[in-house]
Amino acid sequence: MPTENVFVLLPKDKVRHDAGPISTIYRNLDTASADQIVTRALGELAMSMSSLADQVRLRDLTDLNRQLRRLQRMAENLGLVSFEQVCGDVRACLDTGDVTAFAAVWARLLRVAERSLTPEKSWEGLNQI
Repeated sequence: MPTENVFVLLPKDKVRHDAGPISTIYRNLDTASADQIVTRALGELAMSMSSLADQVRLRDLTDLNRQLRRLQRMAENLGLVSFEQVCGDVRACLDTGDVTAFAAVWARLLRVAERSLTPEKSWEGLNQI
């Protein structure tokens, strides 16, 4: 079979952040306390996402919608706009029962989560909205 009609797609999701929520934390607390809160929240978000990824890998969709809603709120509280929006998109796929869309949007969530939670990838060129 000729491969001239095969296209390799390399998705490049633009990850958006809103600096407002984290700025508010730093404005209301001393730097050490704010650092601790933000670090703890990002760590909790990363652990939750990792746990959820394991669950999906095992095809256990039990309570997935509730867990995604929790991730969505956590991302919102940290100003991770893209992460929050894609969590909502995954939930919409679950609600409609569209397994193909779920697989595609889940893959996007994994990419966005990695870019949002990896410091060297996510905070370069902070895109405020």
